[in-house]
Amino acid sequence: MARAHWGCCPWLVLLCACAWGHPKAVDVGGQDVRNCSINPPYLPVTVVNTTVSLAALRQQMQTQNLSAYIIPDTDAHMNEYISQRDERRAWITGFTGSAGTAVVTMKKAAVWTDSRYWTQAERQMDCNWELHKEVGTTPIVTWLLTEIPAGERVGFDPFLLSIDTWESYDLALQGSDRHLVSITTNLVDLVWGSERPPVSNQPIYALQEAFTGSTWQEKVSGVRSQMQKHQKAPTAILLSALEETAWLFNLRASDIPYNPFFYSYALLTDSSIRLFANKSRFSSETLTYLNSSCTGPMCVQIEDYSQVRDSIQAYALGDVRIWIGTSYTTYGIYEVIPKEKLVTDTYSPVMITKAVKNSKEQALLKASHVRDAVAVIRYLVWLEKNVPKGTVDEFSGAELVDKFRGEEQFSSGPSFETISASGLNAALPHYSPTRELNRKLSSDEMYLLDSGGQYWDGTTDITRTVHWGTPSAFQKEAYTRVLIGNIDLSMLIFPAATSGRMVEAFARRALWDVGLNYGHGTGHGIGNFLCVHEWPVGFQSNNIVMAKGMFTSIEPGYYKDGEFGIRLEDVALVIEAKTKYPGSYLTFEVVSFVPYDRNLIDVSLLSPEHLQYLNRYYQTIREKVGPELQKRQLLEEFQWLQQHTEPLSARAPDPASWASVLVVSTLAILDWSV
Repeated sequence: MARAHWGCCPWLVLLCACAWGHPKAVDVGGQDVRNCSINPPYLPVTVVNTTVSLAALRQQMQTQNLSAYIIPDTDAHMNEYISQRDERRAWITGFTGSAGTAVVTMKKAAVWTDSRYWTQAERQMDCNWELHKEVGTTPIVTWLLTEIPAGERVGFDPFLLSIDTWESYDLALQGSDRHLVSITTNLVDLVWGSERPPVSNQPIYALQEAFTGSTWQEKVSGVRSQMQKHQKAPTAILLSALEETAWLFNLRASDIPYNPFFYSYALLTDSSIRLFANKSRFSSETLTYLNSSCTGPMCVQIEDYSQVRDSIQAYALGDVRIWIGTSYTTYGIYEVIPKEKLVTDTYSPVMITKAVKNSKEQALLKASHVRDAVAVIRYLVWLEKNVPKGTVDEFSGAELVDKFRGEEQFSSGPSFETISASGLNAALPHYSPTRELNRKLSSDEMYLLDSGGQYWDGTTDITRTVHWGTPSAFQKEAYTRVLIGNIDLSMLIFPAATSGRMVEAFARRALWDVGLNYGHGTGHGIGNFLCVHEWPVGFQSNNIVMAKGMFTSIEPGYYKDGEFGIRLEDVALVIEAKTKYPGSYLTFEVVSFVPYDRNLIDVSLLSPEHLQYLNRYYQTIREKVGPELQKRQLLEEFQWLQQHTEPLSARAPDPASWASVLVVSTLAILDWSV
């Protein structure tokens, strides 16, 4: 599970780590710490002065005859993580939380965000800004209707609104005599000027064939075949998500934090391939790899990234039908395609195809998880020796596990910001420490590590929770029930084409039995050196049905506010199930290979089936990871592994302790109404 889905708010740690006398990490609606009613106003030293930038923005608004301007927290590709140059809302407001929308009128400025970020926003925004402690388009439109008179114009950058978000604003403003106006030149960018971080100039490179499941030509042929079979006979497919172009052409770069993507679009027809990107970043070898010097159906023509809107608009003048996935297409593209020439699905055929890994991709992902387990086990062994010394804090721990991953073969950095949380900080599912704000790890507290890595052959995400001392009876019960939920879902057999939301409750049942629960999603897809949160796979209502070859995380948890947090996350492959009678059934094969903390398992709560599953899993870990540790002469880690994968029995467990790793992926709470 990665941070951006949960959100990330290091300022919340101020309430946890700095002994301000309140253990909770969220301001649930108390008085604003700013006092803007006095002269001069009282402000925290951490606020950013936005007076000059707001005045400049309002001048730009006047030139466009706008009374209000909407500034979302997204980029032009609806990425989970965005680059610094796309952090427009953060730059104009001073508020750096990953979720929130700003609106500026000629007299006022306001930000809407959720409870994770209220404290952070109050400590970063000056008195130019109102903080609204709610989210969604409805409260924003309600505010706009009171702040701007009838007949006025509300501007927005169409490349920063999804189709659904634009429709939501448009519908809410209908009949109000306020007009939503698309302005393709971003006004914040004009004000930001030369201070805005530049576009990456790092190379866009082709993956070696050893790390790809199919050639790009094979992938293009497969997608074209889907076009030809479609009932509405689309003449082209437009790809807007960066993971789509990266996957289709087996290309990677470093434009986006934690994701190996590059800014791009693609337009694929039966007779042509157009890739909109910065051509100067392709080496001559990569251009040759793409056959870019020819004009045939298997030649990739590189066109300038900035020309995509004009090119799509020109293409749409013909007798064409353009197939798009609405989840990742922005209004900036959507508005130039006549509606009668659109073929729409929630997800593009590339997104759906990418979700199912072929046998080579499966083998690559499994191999990356073996090496990833080595890094995590090295970290757990190190923690076991050093935490009792009192020298390890959350941030130094996060740095070390990232370092161990970086030493693994084919490593290409972390797959998200490591969640390294001790004691009460672990009760915040989205928490990440900073160098300035963190807690010491202690043998007397639980420790949650959610982390992952990017490797040329796969992306990893694993979470483990450990305790090096004597956990309470309730902590052991909660941990064991989370573990039972993980096991129950992992060994579930279910009909093919079942939606993840239909089986998600199996991960919660052991918690529900005693009145416990968790407030986040149970799992998300994962890619081959792509996204750590790869849609549309998972257990939410808007995920597609499960199919053989998909990878998903399974990550139940439990969080005791102000005390501790537990999450156990594994990545699993969807495989065919062997059943007594003929039929098409599926189950999961776990490919994360780090043992759970024996010190936290109450064996008396486990059924014989749970024990049998755990012992099989531990034997698999020994077979997969043991030889790798021995090959590298990591003998201490090998002995640790042998000890922590000893078979469990119905008697009291061995009290040996340990630690481990995960990557937070964020998904919303299951929507049972769908």
